[in-house]
Amino acid sequence: MNDEARADIGTPVPDATTPEELRMQVERTRDELGQTVEASEARTDIRAQAKEKTSAVKEQVAAKTAPAFGQMREKAGQAAQLMKDRTPDPVLETAAQTATRVCEGASRARRYAVKRMPDPLVEKADRAAALARGNRTPLLAGGALLTVFLLVRRNRGRNR
Repeated sequence: MNDEARADIGTPVPDATTPEELRMQVERTRDELGQTVEASEARTDIRAQAKEKTSAVKEQVAAKTAPAFGQMREKAGQAAQLMKDRTPDPVLETAAQTATRVCEGASRARRYAVKRMPDPLVEKADRAAALARGNRTPLLAGGALLTVFLLVRRNRGRNR
């Protein structure tokens, strides 16, 4: 609504002599007043403005971080593949055997623990295990990187 329209609100039209014209003028004034109230309300609704701003910031953060997460996943995959390529076959075989033994031991421990744990704790443990299974590649890459780090650190200590 412009300033000229605001100035005309409620001002009788000189030609409005019939009741119909007066009703139209009253209706028009009501509409304009309603729009003015809605505009004022929108400007003073701080909660709605905060929600809009929060939503906009969330979208901006998501848009800016998505490429970084993609690059991190790609780099982690490359690092895992590089580790796998550079790791000697006997070490890979030993790691596979160890992983099998660990899985078997974990399975036995799980069966034993399930018999003795309360139900809510069992449910939480199942959720954690499912989450770990769903993110197996990053966990394995992280484990491989940790192993390499520890081996390098140990070898540096021996060389001194």
